Amino acid sequence: MKRRHYLTNLILNIKDFLFPSVCALCEKSLINEEEIGLGLCADCKDTLKIADTNKCAVCGKPLVSEIDTCLPCRNSAQRSFERLWVLYPYTGKYRKLLTAYKFHKRLSIANFLSQKALNLINSEPLLQEAVIVPVPPRPGKIKHSGWDQVEYLVKVIEKQSGEKVSRVLKRRKSKVQKELNRSERLENLKGRIYTEGSAPETALIIDDVITTGSTMEVCAQVLKEAGAKRVYGLCLFYD
Repeated sequence: MKRRHYLTNLILNIKDFLFPSVCALCEKSLINEEEIGLGLCADCKDTLKIADTNKCAVCGKPLVSEIDTCLPCRNSAQRSFERLWVLYPYTGKYRKLLTAYKFHKRLSIANFLSQKALNLINSEPLLQEAVIVPVPPRPGKIKHSGWDQVEYLVKVIEKQSGEKVSRVLKRRKSKVQKELNRSERLENLKGRIYTEGSAPETALIIDDVITTGSTMEVCAQVLKEAGAKRVYGLCLFYD
C-alpha cells in the first residue's frame, strides 16, 4: 500500500508540473520556475491577500462591529481549543484556489498555501512550541484517491520548514460532514476521532476549511483528553 501511495503521488506531481502549466485562477501560462512551483501567476498570487482587519480572538474570523470576540463565539459553549487562526474566506477566487488544489489535485498550490501557513506560525509567539497535528482523513480516503489535501499540505510544511508534526489523531468511518448541521456534525464525530499515543503538550491542529467548527472542536477535545495542555487551530479557509 505504501508503494501504491508513493507511485500515485509521483504521477500526480509529474502531471501537475508537466501538463497544467497555467495559473489555477486565471489560466494564463506560467512563465518561470517560481510561478510553476506555486501554480499561480505573479499577478494572481499578489491578489491573494490575508485580510488586515481586527479578528475574533477565538475563531479568527474578521470582526464586523464587535470588539475582541465575535457574537457567535460569545454566545457559544466553551471551546476546547484556546485560539483559532484562519487565512482566507471560502468565497470567490479563494474558493477557486481551494477547488483547484483539493478537487483538481493541483499539488503545486500546496507550496503557496504552506508559505502562508508558515508565515503565520512563525509570527505568532503562542505557536513557537506547538507541534502540528493534521486533521485525520476519512478511513480509506488515501487508499482510494491516493492522497489527502490536509496530509499533503502538512508534508510540504514539514519538508520546507522542519516543523514538528504528530499524526496522533486517527479517524473511524463516519458520515460526510458537509451534509450535516453543527449539532449533527458534533454527534457524527463523537467516538470517531481518537488518538494513538500521547498528544503533544502544545498542539496546532491544521485543517483546510472551517464551517461550523465541529471538527476542530472534537479534535481539540480528544487531544486534551490524551494529555495536551494547550490546543490551537489553523484553517486555510473559513466558510
